[in-house]
Amino acid sequence: MDADRILEEYDRDGYTIFRDVIDPELIAEASDHVAWLQAKHPDRLGEDLATELVAGDPFWVRLVGDDRLLDIAELFVGPDIALFASHYISKPPLSGMPVLWHQDGAYWPLEPMRVVTLWLAVDESTPENGCVRVVPGSHKEELYALRERDDVDNVLGSESAVTVDESRAVDLVLSPGDVEVHHPNILHGSNANTSPRRRCGLTIRYIPTSTRITSEQQPFVSALLLRGRPGVNVYQPFPAYVEGEHMPFRGAASRTGV
Repeated sequence: MDADRILEEYDRDGYTIFRDVIDPELIAEASDHVAWLQAKHPDRLGEDLATELVAGDPFWVRLVGDDRLLDIAELFVGPDIALFASHYISKPPLSGMPVLWHQDGAYWPLEPMRVVTLWLAVDESTPENGCVRVVPGSHKEELYALRERDDVDNVLGSESAVTVDESRAVDLVLSPGDVEVHHPNILHGSNANTSPRRRCGLTIRYIPTSTRITSEQQPFVSALLLRGRPGVNVYQPFPAYVEGEHMPFRGAASRTGV
């Protein structure tokens, strides 16, 4: 891993891509996890498997705490790492909603806004099934205000209040197990899934433990200490695996807490 090149690319463009980070077996378990979550929460769309489910789910905690992902996060936020939030966005075939142009940092109760997003591809992600699109270099712009958008079905219900020159946008084509990393200020989004193939990715928001979660709810619903010193926040306990209550996965027996 050429850390200097990676950080130079990230500083210039606001994003970078790591290939073949997670092995096919774990990706297959993540895909099974999405199906399990949708069966357990039939009222939720695939695009809405989100933050408040994380800390009570042993497989989810195992996945976001994988050392391969934490090693990438450490390049950007240092050795003391916490999870702020995580979210599957699983767009079903032919009907998956778009994510309108936005900057992640505009939504988050963090001070300072030192945070990095890892976007783990669970499925192949292409322009046809609604891959992530970014505007390179836009991370150097300010955080724009948000405006509601209820005139079109979309995942967030809002967008950044700025006109985006889409001719500058880059499609991020990813294979299962690839990881895209992006800055909280970068303008990004994705189109609807018009293909016959699902498009699923897992967003993971890592913070250094010196970044304060300013939400009134403490500990924050998905805040977990994953590596190093605890810093300024209060964290959720790691969940114990309970057979019949949680999705079975490799290594689950070691997480029973017994």
